[in-house]
Amino acid sequence: QVQLVESGGGLVQAGGSLRLSCAASGSVSSINVMGWYRQAPGKQRESVATITSGGTTNYADSVKGRFTISRDNTKNTLYLQMNELKPEDTAAYYCNADVAVTTTILNRYWGQGTQVTVSS
Repeated sequence: QVQLVESGGGLVQAGGSLRLSCAASGSVSSINVMGWYRQAPGKQRESVATITSGGTTNYADSVKGRFTISRDNTKNTLYLQMNELKPEDTAAYYCNADVAVTTTILNRYWGQGTQVTVSS
């Protein structure tokens, strides 16, 4: 089992910055990939950025060059630095951790979410 707790959301003006944090606990050594997802009202949840245990990152095209994902394994914490925020970045942001139980079975864990609101 993995528990995830996000923090750092809030209200910011367009062009501003925020840093989200996600503290992981439990079986953290078993985590393969961690990521940030977001869901705006009336829309499906979408991947924002992911990072593997080896440090390989992947970003949605809409945030490339503006957002940076990182993880501090000594603190079991995942971060998302968000710069040049736009109103379309407004959403609930969720931390995710994937644990490969076998080569075909994946357990997915989610945090409770943190709201990011960007005003124009």
